[in-house]
Amino acid sequence: MKKVLLNLVFLFALVCFAGAQEFKVADIFSDNMVLQQKINNPFWGWGKPGTKVTISTSWNPDKEYTGVVNSKGTWKIAVPTPAAGGPYEVTVTANKKKVFQNVFVGEVWLASGQSNMSMPLKGYYCQPVLGSTEAILSSAKKQIHFINIPTLAAYKPLEHFEAEWVKASPENVAECTAVGWFFADFLQRNMDVPVGIINASYGGSNIEAWMNAEACKQFDDIPVPPLSNETSPWISNVPTVLYNGMIHPLVGYGIKGIIWYQGESNIFNVPRYAPSVAAMVSKWREAWGLGEVPFYYAQIAPYDYKEWNFFTPQWPEVSAYQREAQRQCLTLIPNSAMAVLLDVGERYLIHPRRKKEVGDRLGMLALSKTYGMKGFEAESPTFSKMEVEGNKAIIHFDNQFNGLTSYGKTLEQFEISGDNKVFHKADAYIDEEKGTVVVTCKYVAEPKAVRYAFKDFVKAELFGTGGLPVSSFRTDDWD
Repeated sequence: MKKVLLNLVFLFALVCFAGAQEFKVADIFSDNMVLQQKINNPFWGWGKPGTKVTISTSWNPDKEYTGVVNSKGTWKIAVPTPAAGGPYEVTVTANKKKVFQNVFVGEVWLASGQSNMSMPLKGYYCQPVLGSTEAILSSAKKQIHFINIPTLAAYKPLEHFEAEWVKASPENVAECTAVGWFFADFLQRNMDVPVGIINASYGGSNIEAWMNAEACKQFDDIPVPPLSNETSPWISNVPTVLYNGMIHPLVGYGIKGIIWYQGESNIFNVPRYAPSVAAMVSKWREAWGLGEVPFYYAQIAPYDYKEWNFFTPQWPEVSAYQREAQRQCLTLIPNSAMAVLLDVGERYLIHPRRKKEVGDRLGMLALSKTYGMKGFEAESPTFSKMEVEGNKAIIHFDNQFNGLTSYGKTLEQFEISGDNKVFHKADAYIDEEKGTVVVTCKYVAEPKAVRYAFKDFVKAELFGTGGLPVSSFRTDDWD
């Protein structure tokens, strides 16, 4: 009897080993995928060591690309992609054949973050996305493909997931990230190439969950959990778990850049936010091996966080401080840019309905900074310095495409303070000859600091003439 049991154990182990050696292509590759154009696009997977792997494509049918499964049971082959086009077929052959159909070549972007990125085109329950019906109905005419990576937290880096690329259509696009969709649509309309969006986002997630272990170890107050086989679809704020479960399986897939919308869940530790994002981006780029791949992100929109302030009593205007931290990311992250959303926020709705503006503004950054298009306002004007002339504070701005405007409205969101650090509502106007804002107050004879829209919930009133709002800012560093 004992011998029979031993034989059964041996057979079971043999079957498991054989299964582990089964030839497989990574899950990010499927029918309907979009491959990044004009690069050596990595394909990878698993198999029995020593197995020869061959890849052929219908865009270059006379050429084969070969590799061998290494001693660890993995393989990787780089396949040059042509200029944008399709549909194509990609065939991967080893001890069995896998044919990927309806493959397009174009521009591929990773979309990540928390609930404002994951918010689908149809909206959340009782929380709409403006323009969603028109976008859904017109989606079949667009050459846009997307894949939604399953929300999964893991305590060690994973290799696999269950999802496939789809060609956008009215039947499926309601589940596409709204920001990602409008971003892709903006690129597709202006570049006339297929666009692929990889949506790896998770509502309620904090920045620490998206950082890998190496990034977390740069901070004494971010504990790295021990490695384990535990996974969960319900955990979004434990360090490393979303990187492990949702980003690691994608690492290596050819992308042009990253768009990011996150920050609401980190208002409880504002001082560490900017360096944490910078560490995350650095390690993502290092893992992908694509150098300083573009990182364009959305600043959080104004929202009334009063009910959250018991977490952050030292910062009653916590949203303004977080927006400031996001501005600081620009100086810490090379090849990054920020879409300002000061005009789209809603006082009691943390998921603003105007997602098209978010996608369009991220798209403008990409068109200008990544694809080199010129002749339009791509970035919001940004505060650069304050000068004092008598009782006047003169505010200067960088990134002015064609000057500043308030669209004829009085500027009412400026405050000014003297040495006593007491801020008063200020009188402010745009000096159209110099492209500055002049700020005064009868109660402040010697200005020391100016703040603009530095509140939880505000509506933007200062814009570039292209319609992009100026971010809230302060000239002081007072606590």
